[in-house]
Amino acid sequence: MSFIDQNKKSRYQITLKQIQSLVESEPSFRANLCNTISLLKESFNFFWIGTYFAEGNDLVLGPFQGPPACSRIPKGKGVCGKSWEEKKSFIVTNVDEFPGHISCNPRSKSEIVIPAKTKEGQLFMVLDIDSDKQNGLDQTDLFYLEKVVSILQGLYSKNIQF
Repeated sequence: MSFIDQNKKSRYQITLKQIQSLVESEPSFRANLCNTISLLKESFNFFWIGTYFAEGNDLVLGPFQGPPACSRIPKGKGVCGKSWEEKKSFIVTNVDEFPGHISCNPRSKSEIVIPAKTKEGQLFMVLDIDSDKQNGLDQTDLFYLEKVVSILQGLYSKNIQF
């Protein structure tokens, strides 16, 4: 593991502790989600980070940090829609090579999308992170961001109200 990877791992470990501290006494899922997104953006300087919520046959834009984004994504379309449809995480090192990629912003070059599910296994949201560099996101990011989504899933199950 390189120094850069180790440094990123350490930053994620610290950030996970900060997220736990932020959310432990706040009952509002929305407040916790907004603070989590903000903390991740500040800690890792992602080009774009945000959420999409499942509504009917679309994912609808939720809290985010970064430039304006697509407001609505159909199920199965783009990386987010594919993550929703298949209920699995995707890491895309070059978005131009992803079949059906939706370009909400041409500066986005790589992407990670992680689905969030209810206790019953229903997808309610995806976490979407974009980098403005090809190969700007990697397996270390995916590993720790899946831990973040696990925290959010637990919070959502306690307070279904957005």
